[in-house]
Amino acid sequence: MAKKRTIRTIPQDRAPVHEQPPAERVKNFSEVTYRYRIEDALHESDRCLLCPDPACVAGCPVNINIPKFIEKIGLKDYRGAYDVITETNLLPAVCGRVCPQETQCEGPCIVGERYAPVAIGKLERFVGDMAIEQGWTSIPYIEPSGFKIGIVGSGPAGMACAADMAKAGCDVTVFEAFHVPGGVLRYGIPDFRLPNEVVDAEIDKLKSLGVKFECNTLVGRLFTIEQMITELGFDAVFIGTGAGYPSFLGVPGDSLNGVLSANELLTRCNMMRAKDAGFDTPLPLGKRVAVVGAGNTAMDAMRVLRRLGAEEVHCIYRRTRAEAPARIEEVHHAEEEGIEFHWLTAPIEVLDDGKGGVRAMRCIRMELGESDASGRRRPVPIAGSEHEFATDMVVVAIGTNANPIIGQTSKLKLNKRGYIEVDENFATSLIGVYAGGDIVTGAATVIEAMGAGRRAAASMKAYLSIRDTDAIYRDESRPTMFGIDLAERRFARMHVT
Repeated sequence: MAKKRTIRTIPQDRAPVHEQPPAERVKNFSEVTYRYRIEDALHESDRCLLCPDPACVAGCPVNINIPKFIEKIGLKDYRGAYDVITETNLLPAVCGRVCPQETQCEGPCIVGERYAPVAIGKLERFVGDMAIEQGWTSIPYIEPSGFKIGIVGSGPAGMACAADMAKAGCDVTVFEAFHVPGGVLRYGIPDFRLPNEVVDAEIDKLKSLGVKFECNTLVGRLFTIEQMITELGFDAVFIGTGAGYPSFLGVPGDSLNGVLSANELLTRCNMMRAKDAGFDTPLPLGKRVAVVGAGNTAMDAMRVLRRLGAEEVHCIYRRTRAEAPARIEEVHHAEEEGIEFHWLTAPIEVLDDGKGGVRAMRCIRMELGESDASGRRRPVPIAGSEHEFATDMVVVAIGTNANPIIGQTSKLKLNKRGYIEVDENFATSLIGVYAGGDIVTGAATVIEAMGAGRRAAASMKAYLSIRDTDAIYRDESRPTMFGIDLAERRFARMHVT
C-alpha cells in the first residue's frame, strides 16, 4: 500500500520549465516554453497530495479529475492519464498551454500554501502532447440518435459542445466563417504560445467522432439561425461565435492609417500568414509601435510585432502592472523580449503626420483612485500631465464586443451590450437554440468557454430527450418502476408479461 503523502514528504521545488532564450525566440515563431520531460512530469506528479476533496477540481471550469490524472502520471500510466482528462476535456494540449491555471486549478492548490503549487497546467500539456505524438484518441461506442445538430462557430465553446453531442450519437455539423476551423485558437493566439499543429490535431479528434466542419460559411448571411431550425432541418442549434468585434479608443485620430486592432494584427499574422515568406498579406509595420492595453491579447500583439521586426514596441496602460489582466507569465515573457512598459498612462488623442498617418499619441498620466466594478482601482487623470508619445503605429487591445451579425439577422433576444441572453440552461429566446462562451459572457478564458459548451450540450440532450450518460442516479430514495429510476423511463426497453 502506498504511503500517504504529506506536505513534509513531497518534493518542495517545482519542476523547472525550459524555454527558448529571449534573444533567440524574438527571431522566430517557435514555441517559447518547452513541454516537461518525463523526469520532470514524474517529479511534479510526486508533489501532488492527491487530496480526497480536491479544491483544484472545483477551480477547473470543466471539473477535470486532477488528482486522478496526476496519480496516473506517477504510475507511468500516461494513456490512463489521458483517458481521465478527456472524460471532461477533449483539448488537453490546448488548455495545458493557454489556460490561466494560476487563477483556476493551481490557485487553490493546498501545496501552494507553503511551496509553489503543483504545475497542473504543465502536466496537462505533457499528457496532451504525448497523446498527439502517440495518436491516442478516446472514441466511445456511439449509437446514432437520429438527431441533427448545428454548431455556429468552431472556437472552444463550439468544439466542446460538438464533441459532447457527437458522443451522444448526433449528426453534428460545425459552421465556421473563416476558411479553417479553430476560432480564436487559430486567429487570436500566436504560434509561439499555441502552434497551429496542436489546434489541427485536436480538431482531427473531433472529426474522428464524426463531426463535420463547413468553413467559409457565415451564418446570418448565407442563412439565418431560424432557417437552420426550419428549412435546414437541425433539431437543435448551438451558437458559440465568440466576441471578436474589437473596441477602439474613441479619441480623436483613432481612425488614422496606422491605427488597427490587435485582432486584425493577430488574424493577419496567424491565419493570413503575414509572418511567413511568400505570402502577400498586407501588414504595414511601424518602427516604433505603441500597443494600448495590458491583457493577454496585448501581450500577444506586442510579442508578434517584435518578431515581425518592429524596432521598438511599447505598452501603454492606464493602470499599474499589478492590475494588468494578462497572465503573469505573459508579462514576464514580454519584458524578457524587450517590450517597454509605460504604466499609469492613457492616450487621449492620436496625432496626424499630415499625410493621414500616425506621428504620435497625446497621453496623460494617471493615478489610482477607489476600486471600480471590476475590483481594480480606478485610474484617475492627473491634471497638467499631458505629453506627446512618439509613435508611427498604434495597436489597440482594450477588449472586444459581440459580433453583431447573428443579432441583426435573427430574432434572438440580446442584452443591452449586444450579447445573446440565455437562461440557466443556456437556452436562448428561440426554441431549440442554445448559446454559450464569449457571445454570452463577453471575453473569458478558453476553458470557461469549453465549460459553457459542455453545459449547453447537457441541456440540448435533455431538450431532445437523449439519455445523458454523464448523469448517474445514485439516490436510493428516488421513485422507481420495476427497479428502474423513473427519470430513465424514456430510455429503458421493458417487456411486461
